[in-house]
Amino acid sequence: MRAAFLKDSLLKFDSGVSEPIAQQGEILVDILLAGICETDLQLCNGYMNFSGIIGHEFVGIARSGRFEGQRVVGEINCVCQQCRWCVEGAATHCPHRTVLGILNRDGAFADTISIPEVNLHSVPDSVSDEHAVLTEPLAAALQILQQIDLTNKKVAVLGDGRLGMLCAQAIRLKTDSILVVGKHCKKMDRFNQLNIQTCLLNDLKREPAFDVVIDCTGSPSGLEVASAVVVPLGTVVLKTTVARNHTLSLAELVINEITVIGSRCGPFKMALELLDSQCFNLDGLITHRFSIEDVSEAMQAAVDPNAFKVVFDLSR
Repeated sequence: MRAAFLKDSLLKFDSGVSEPIAQQGEILVDILLAGICETDLQLCNGYMNFSGIIGHEFVGIARSGRFEGQRVVGEINCVCQQCRWCVEGAATHCPHRTVLGILNRDGAFADTISIPEVNLHSVPDSVSDEHAVLTEPLAAALQILQQIDLTNKKVAVLGDGRLGMLCAQAIRLKTDSILVVGKHCKKMDRFNQLNIQTCLLNDLKREPAFDVVIDCTGSPSGLEVASAVVVPLGTVVLKTTVARNHTLSLAELVINEITVIGSRCGPFKMALELLDSQCFNLDGLITHRFSIEDVSEAMQAAVDPNAFKVVFDLSR
């Protein structure tokens, strides 16, 4: 089968990869669309020291099981279902987990994946492939609402990219006081069209002004900016995972008693319900589509400041 294979930080197309063999409890899924996200870019920079097929945002067709022949999306953490974390409802932190395209499990930049059937969710008929492929990052954005109460809070979202867009729309379910901070005027226009207030990073006043600051920058510098603009006793939410180390002094976080929350995977069921109800404006977020054979060009497009969401189309 076709796949994009990462080895020694080099991502290359391979047309001769063996099709996966479904283990007990797993289902083969034929990929329709797979999205490139910041984590994939960081994996190519050495994050997690991963080798294999990357990619974890997908929509595809299940070959068998209770969703046979249906469009599905899948949660990325493949867990033991027996440990303390799984039993207590925190399976995403299972110490025995593999993670699709990130940790000890091949991912979705391929014609076919094998994934536990319990991870799959059927896609409503009303949801297009182009919107369904965004289920995983939308669920990650909605995780913020599961972790903290944003009602009537003043919130800053750092980062004008794909995750920043989904986080801003998720946050707007709880508060209208949102400022998106970014570097790219063309990207900021997308937020302005949704009546979401924006500010260029160079124009942002580095003074405490926000109850909650969400770092979606994909850069170690995001935490430094967040620390400068969050109010005392405020909250910083880290959505960013980067290969490079943070070098920020933590003194200000201690002095101002700032709560720092890591935020990762989120509720797929809620994401699909919101997609089905058309609560989010996701039209036009996909700016580039590539064949998997053109993996180098696709990854270059994903870091282009003028790009928004880049996907691989494996349906052909």
